[in-house]
Amino acid sequence: MNKKRLKNKGVSPVIATVLLVAMVVIIALIIFLWFRGITKEAVTKFGGTNIELVCNDISFDASYSNNILYIINNGNVPIFGINLKTEWEGGHEMLYLNEIITSWPNSGLNQGGSFSENIGLDKEINKITLIPILMGDSKDGEKTFMCNEKQHGYEIFIE
Repeated sequence: MNKKRLKNKGVSPVIATVLLVAMVVIIALIIFLWFRGITKEAVTKFGGTNIELVCNDISFDASYSNNILYIINNGNVPIFGINLKTEWEGGHEMLYLNEIITSWPNSGLNQGGSFSENIGLDKEINKITLIPILMGDSKDGEKTFMCNEKQHGYEIFIE
């Protein structure tokens, strides 16, 4: 009878149940974290409006001449910052305007505000794309949001 017991090796029902429950909990945790990573944190502006929709209300004009960048905010949405995408033959670079100059207003460029500064781009730039950045509210406090480049980017072609 002892020989039969040794041949029938297996996992006891209690251990099998514990392993199955542990696997289900781990899989549920993985799915939860995956879904949590998919959803974005809601950033709002103007009392609850989704900040992505506020990007549609941005209106500004810009020009670039002799290394001086000119920006005028024609809309009613303050522009907190600007990302500069510079393009040249064979490459491009993304720059945050607040990092390369110091004269950008701390509270952003308000309605009717204007900005001009020598930004001193040293490469042979063919095109500059200005991408507006807004400041909004989230559950963690104030948060910046960069608008979509394709929809809200302002392109300046340099001759």
